[in-house]
Amino acid sequence: MTKKYQISVIPGDGTGPEVVKEGIKILQAAADTCGFSLNFTHYDLGGEHYLATGEILPESTLESIAQSDAIYLGAIGHPKVKPGILEKGILLRLRFYFDQYINLRPIKLYEGVDTPLKDKGPSDIDFVVVRENTEGLYAGAGGCLKQGTPDEVAVQESINTRKGVERCIRYAFEYCRKRDRRKKLTLCGKTNVLTFAFDLWERAFNEIAKEYPDIETDYAHVDAICMWMVKNPEWFDVIVTDNMFGDIITDLGAMVQGGMGIAAGANINPEGISMFEPIGGSAPKYTGKNIINPVAAISAAQIMLETLGEPKAAALIENSVVRVLRDDLEDVAAGRMGFTTQQVGDLIMDYIKGNNQ
Repeated sequence: MTKKYQISVIPGDGTGPEVVKEGIKILQAAADTCGFSLNFTHYDLGGEHYLATGEILPESTLESIAQSDAIYLGAIGHPKVKPGILEKGILLRLRFYFDQYINLRPIKLYEGVDTPLKDKGPSDIDFVVVRENTEGLYAGAGGCLKQGTPDEVAVQESINTRKGVERCIRYAFEYCRKRDRRKKLTLCGKTNVLTFAFDLWERAFNEIAKEYPDIETDYAHVDAICMWMVKNPEWFDVIVTDNMFGDIITDLGAMVQGGMGIAAGANINPEGISMFEPIGGSAPKYTGKNIINPVAAISAAQIMLETLGEPKAAALIENSVVRVLRDDLEDVAAGRMGFTTQQVGDLIMDYIKGNNQ
């Protein structure tokens, strides 16, 4: 019997719909080739919908999405909507509602892609950041007092629970073992200053490490991680960290691997519904120009298939992406690829189908 997967699609804002269209095309080609089926349900969420209706993400939509196997997201962010409204109302709400407590960010330099790091190549840049995704400073705890006065006070609290920290660290150990590359897991923190939060992280890390004697472990402050990601990226295999630090170092990682146009990630609930997206945002200045790079969205689709348990199809997509980046594209930046958004999707699809040997 043919396996069937229900995919909720949120094309979102700006160039989101353009890259999602190419991602769906690639997903369908991989599914046809590997013998399973995908059913896509689209949801009109984002800036335009909010401006037209005042609605962000209704409960009925969440209940509908809950019937799916995965969420495929384009981008959220609209120049006419105040920052934070859509991000909190859609992105964070989806993460919290579906308890997507892992943010997974592969940072991999492919052949044919330029990195700003001198003398570094694909063999040097191949690591993964596992970021805790539902706690920390992003939990929304805090508030303001005497707002708008000279005595105003703003407090934003970092929430770190033993349960949240432990499940993130355990996922990172399991992922490092499954990845089976260097089998080295690095805890990124700031134990010398953030003594309460990262004492919890460090204790949990060291305790759980005893269950994984095959995994080498080490620790580095977040500022040192930033330096070493630039100077010695080859030192890293898997990095585990909290929500805020993970948000920062993964953007640095995107530049190390060649740019936002090829950076993909996932918000994962290992026991539930996960969400997959390109990292680069909605890029409104490129909307409708058909010049944005769809590779990040296509690589997000690849991670989706890996997570759903379709490794053959995921490998087929990655191998096709590798060939296009190596052999076809002039650059990965928008407008400099030598191809349109749609043409890049067509090239990858042809490799998947075996039409471009």
